[in-house]
Amino acid sequence: MTKSPTYKLEVFPTEEALIMAAAEHVISIAEKSIAVTGRFTLSLSGGQTPGNLFKLLAKPKYGDRMVWEKTFIFWGDERFVPSDDKQNNANMARTLLLDHIKIPPKNIHPVPVDLAAGEAAKKYETIIKTFFGKDTPRFDLVFLGLGENGHTASLFPGTDVVFEKTRLVRDIYLEEQHMFRITMTPVLINKAHNIIFLVAGENKATILKTVLEGPHQPDNYPAQIINLENGHLYWMVDKKAASLLAAGIK
Repeated sequence: MTKSPTYKLEVFPTEEALIMAAAEHVISIAEKSIAVTGRFTLSLSGGQTPGNLFKLLAKPKYGDRMVWEKTFIFWGDERFVPSDDKQNNANMARTLLLDHIKIPPKNIHPVPVDLAAGEAAKKYETIIKTFFGKDTPRFDLVFLGLGENGHTASLFPGTDVVFEKTRLVRDIYLEEQHMFRITMTPVLINKAHNIIFLVAGENKATILKTVLEGPHQPDNYPAQIINLENGHLYWMVDKKAASLLAAGIK
């Protein structure tokens, strides 16, 4: 039986307050990671709420407090579209954040989308393994979102990637979207030192309650498979998203 995940739930009055707190988390975790290992490894996600976080980190008030030359960027998942496509997660991050900060290009590791999907997944796994060398791949911070259907990264309901046991990165084809996606698997995600779920909006209230307070059904609600082996799991949500939680709103 899978153990119930231990997490810290933080509820904020507005999405703006949520994003500001998330930015402070990034800065704090980066400082601690660099002090211990000399670098900060960060896995980004797509979506509107992370996009707002990127805009904030691009501002001097926050960005100037980051040691970007010691920060290394990866992506938890990617839509298999051209790198300049608006749907491409790395493209969004470049537009909103990376093009506005002084981070060495060699520190940025997007998912390759110039290969066949299966080959792209294998190559990204190799890139990650090569980066970490002899160490077990373990990111200092992984950002995740929560879809209204319970998916996170590109771990979608009813897909076998949710229960992957060996591969770090997989490709999947979503028939309903007519699209391939490349995603980190729970094998890799769950080894992170820190994971932050960012969830905002009234439309996420029902699924947030289901994932956090409902029965453990990761096949139906893949976000429930996220269960850190040895680290800190944060759910940072706004008041609207938290409105149905039995725990109430602080």
